[in-house]
Amino acid sequence: MSTGTTTLQPTVFVDALPTLTSRRRGDGGSWRRRVPVFFVAVSSLLVACGGKYVWVAPRLDLQPHSPVGLVTFTIENAQGSLHEVATQRFAEAAFAGQENIEILELGDAESLLSRIGETEFGPRAAQAIGEQHRVPAVFVGHLVVSNVKPSGGLTPFGGPRLRATVTVDLIVRLLSTATGGTLWSRSARATETVGEVGLVNGRPVFGAEDPNEAYGRLVDLLVDDVTMDLRPRRVKQ
Repeated sequence: MSTGTTTLQPTVFVDALPTLTSRRRGDGGSWRRRVPVFFVAVSSLLVACGGKYVWVAPRLDLQPHSPVGLVTFTIENAQGSLHEVATQRFAEAAFAGQENIEILELGDAESLLSRIGETEFGPRAAQAIGEQHRVPAVFVGHLVVSNVKPSGGLTPFGGPRLRATVTVDLIVRLLSTATGGTLWSRSARATETVGEVGLVNGRPVFGAEDPNEAYGRLVDLLVDDVTMDLRPRRVKQ
C-alpha cells in the first residue's frame, strides 16, 4: 500500500508510441529523461473488445520534484550487489514511466550519511541533502532478505556457491528536502530462486558475474511492484 502525497490526473493519450531516448549526462551521476514513453492507446483493439479505455497519469508525478535525488538502496541480512542492481532498475523504471524528469544519483547511503553527520534518513538528513545537493526531494530505499533456503554445492575454492530460494522486502520512500517529511512510500515483497549465491557466516552474498541472469527476475518483480505509482495506468471508462 502506498502512502503519502500522491497526484491522480486523468489524461487520455491517443498518439502512436513515441521514441524512447534517455542518456547519462556528465560525470555527476545525473540522468535526464528527454522524451515521453509508455503512453499509447491501441484504439482499434479496444473498440474491437467492446470497451473504451484511457491512460491515467501516474499517481506520483515526479516533474515537480525534478531533479530528484536517488540514494543507493541499503540492504539487511545480506551482502553483495543486490541493492545496487535494485537501485539501477528503480531509476530505469522511473524514466520509463515519466517524461522530462532528472535523477541525481547521490551514491552510497553510509557515505552520504557520514558526510552530512547523520546516522539515518530522518528529517534532518533529508534537509541536509537538499541543502548540499540542491534537490527538492530524494528517494531512499531498503531491502531486507529473509527465509534463505540454499541448495547446491561448493565453489572450486571450497566456499559455498549455490542456488537459493529467498524472500526479499523492498520499501522506497520519497522525502521532502524542505520539510524532511515523507511525500510518498511503497513497499513490495517477492520470493524467488536465485543463482550464484555465496554463503558467508550463514548470510547470503549476491555477487554474481551476471546479476541479470542470477537474480534479475527477483529484482524485476520488486521494482515493478514498488514503481506502480510512477507509471500510467489503463482504465476502462
